[in-house]
Amino acid sequence: GLNKAGIEMDRKILADLAMNQPAAFAKVVEQVKAALN
Repeated sequence: GLNKAGIEMDRKILADLAMNQPAAFAKVVEQVKAALN
């Protein structure tokens, strides 16, 4: 899903983002969902 959305991140970076910057992580999730629809 992430690659399809054009987002280059690995799981470690995403986990770190989710832990330390939940608002930024939520935006990434929104972009991925939008790209999949």
